[in-house]
Parts: sequence; C-alpha cells; structure tokens
Amino acid sequence: MKASGEPAPERSGLRKTRRLVVKVGTNLVTGGGLHVDRRYIVRLAGAVSALWAQKREVIVVTSGAIGAGAGRLGYLEKPATMPERQACAAAGQVMLMKAFGRAFRHMRPSRAVGQMLLTRDGLEVRQRFLNARNTLEALLARGAVPVINENDTVSVEEIKFGDNDTLSALVAVLAEADLLVILSDVDGLMDAPPHENPKAQVIHTVPEITPEIMALAGGSGTRLGTGGMVSKLEAAKVVRTSGIPMVIASGRDPSLLSAIVEGRRVGTYFPPKGERLAARKRWLAFTAKPRGMLHVDAGAREALIKRHKSLLPSGITRVDGRFDSADLVALAGPDGQVFARGLTNYDSDELEKIRGKKTAQVAKELGALLFEEVVHRDNLVIL
Repeated sequence: MKASGEPAPERSGLRKTRRLVVKVGTNLVTGGGLHVDRRYIVRLAGAVSALWAQKREVIVVTSGAIGAGAGRLGYLEKPATMPERQACAAAGQVMLMKAFGRAFRHMRPSRAVGQMLLTRDGLEVRQRFLNARNTLEALLARGAVPVINENDTVSVEEIKFGDNDTLSALVAVLAEADLLVILSDVDGLMDAPPHENPKAQVIHTVPEITPEIMALAGGSGTRLGTGGMVSKLEAAKVVRTSGIPMVIASGRDPSLLSAIVEGRRVGTYFPPKGERLAARKRWLAFTAKPRGMLHVDAGAREALIKRHKSLLPSGITRVDGRFDSADLVALAGPDGQVFARGLTNYDSDELEKIRGKKTAQVAKELGALLFEEVVHRDNLVIL
C-alpha cells in the first residue's frame, strides 16, 4: 500500500473541485473536552482560507455546540436529557460562532462567516429546501463562509439529523457540492480495529459500500459526539448516490485539506456512484421524508432498476401508510428492502383499490383512468 500523500490517479477529478463541504467533528473543535478549542479553529480557518484563495468555495459543517456549552454551563460531561442538551447547544453555539467569526476575521484577506442552523423538517419541504439553498448561494457570492450546525435548541428525536455526518451529506446535496470532506480524529476507515490490531492500515479507496465494509465501521461515537464510522459510511452512501465523492481524513492537521483537493492519497476516498443526479431528484432521494411505502413484486423492481420504466399498478403488492397524491413514497421489493423513492400519482385509498390490477381494470375501479403510472420515471429515484 502506497504512503498517504502521494498522487492518486483515482482521485485526479478532485483537482477540479470548485465547491466543497468540510465537516469537523466534536473532538476536533472541543479538543476532546468541554470547551471550544480556539487555536484549532484558527488553524482550520487558515486551511479553509487557503482553499478560498484557490477560488474554491468552502462550506463548514461543525459539531461541538453541545460539548462546548456543557462546559460553559458547568456540566462535567455531556448531559443525558434533551432539554439539558438543548440548553447546552444554545450556550455552545454562541461560543462556536464567536470563535469562527474571530478566526476568519483575522485571516488575510478577512472573511465574514454566516451561521445557518438546520433541522430535517426545514429541508423536507421543497420550498424551505430551496430557501436554504438560496441563502447558501447568497453567502458564497459575497465571499462569506457558511458555518452550519444542526439546530439542537429546537430539534427533537423526530426531526433531528442524529449526527452531523448525516447533516454534512445533506448539506453537500443542498449546495450541489463537488466534494464532501469529513474531518475526524481518525485517519480514515481502517482495515481492522486499531485498538485490537496495531498494524491496522487505512483503506485508501472504497469503490462500493458492502456489508463487509460496514462491518469494519465498528461502534458509535465518543462520549461527547454522536457520530461514529457507521454514520460516516451512511453519509458516504448519500453523497455517492448523488454523484458527489467523499473523503474521510484526520482533521488534526487541517492543512491536509489542500492535499485532498490536489488528489493526493489522504484518508479514505469514496468515489461517486454513477452520474450526478439532478437537483430535484437529489432532494427526493435524501432530503424529503416518505409518507408511505409501496411494496412491489420482483418483475416491477427489475423493470424500474434495469429498464428505467415507470411503476404501474400491476406491480404493487402492498400499500403501507396513508398519503395523498403527489406525496413522496418509498418503494420496497419482495425482500422488504427499500430501493427507490418517488412521487405518487394516486393516494393510498386509491392504490388499495387498484394495486395488482392491469391498466384496463383501473378505470373500472376508480371510474376513470387518471394516470397510467403510479410513479412516473421522471419522478422516481433509484437508491
């Protein structure tokens, strides 16, 4: 295995990166403690500013508000209850933004920062998704660095992203980024648990995220963070399917960002899966929340995946949930695994009447043939 930092032909496309999302983990911005590591944020700002000097737009997704706020409010460790965590986030967010603002203000040239706090329900509605994207575009057009975090002060279990790895992937989709870099306190995905095998090495390229790769991810995050390698691989699934590459690398030395965009062998690289999805289909695939699920037979699944067909009533075997026409639904095969999402032309009551039926029978059941397709291929995304 070649040493990290050497040119990697498989990463040559990263040199064309013009917009990237950089996610920094809790342990990096808090120094592993209950405070904001201002010196680290200054180093990060320097690395990000160097990319801006290369005419690369950088969006920062940061964790650490709860950890930093816990120390400010006198906790000895990350609190367990949701209200306490929300209180810590409220205090910590102020500290984080003050540190980021000061760090970028003292760069040369000085650069403004813009705070964005997001929740999942703020992106599920198409208009809100577009509003958030427009805000990002306006900040970037003015040369400001967007600094994004989850809005922990209002998030509850039903709407929170769960970890900022997931958030960073959705921000990359939102921003139509060319690259997502997740900076962590590890060097990348290892080929064995490093605490068990001191000879464990970084896997430099992961062409496919297989069950074997997921098994290498191990456990969850630290006592302060909520993520772990599993959540990073889930983030990789999102961006790869959207046509966006991703790199997991050590953030201890933020200057490695320059090596990453130069296509050097740093950390673990996840190449994009196929061509980039259109913006609307990226929203359908990963940001909007399905209102129900359609189970389809093997023939329908094959027609959708391999022959790029629309979903007809005859291929549906079961309808789960209650939803209206034009709502987003998930599609699952005979094994129960979700393989696609799409906008339905029929509501759940109508689909209960026509599922499994041929097109000629649909008009008889409903009194008229409203649509031949339940989900048209233009409104369908294969995951």
